[in-house]
Amino acid sequence: MKISIGNDHAGPEYKKAIIKMLEEKGHQVTNYGTDTSESVDYPDFAHPVANDITNGKADFGIVICGSGNGIAMSANKHQGVRAALCWTKEIAELARQHNDANVISIPARYTSIKQAEEMVATFIATAFEGGRHQNRVDKIACQ
Repeated sequence: MKISIGNDHAGPEYKKAIIKMLEEKGHQVTNYGTDTSESVDYPDFAHPVANDITNGKADFGIVICGSGNGIAMSANKHQGVRAALCWTKEIAELARQHNDANVISIPARYTSIKQAEEMVATFIATAFEGGRHQNRVDKIACQ
């Protein structure tokens, strides 16, 4: 599976741990995130991840910032991107099952690295249920 990841200054340690976990499972990861805690602007890291989703270069995206909100908002500006802010593995599972989310947004200041790894593992392993949810997902994008 191809996965793109991006993070601002709140998430370098999360990103490193997630990349290690994913690569150990045989996934190909493209890293757009910063590696330092020096202040940077989260949209600069959300947009490349979102572009990989819209261009078919990645199956899933992972974005990380302090609250998870700003980076998710930035990613969601791209047509075809459905970034879900998740703080538990149960929310990550529902984001995939019900919303066909293709990007998970992680709030580094409100979750542990272990929680983030569990959320990502659940997110990429969970299928979209379709059915009654497909009609709702079809109404998300603006035409």
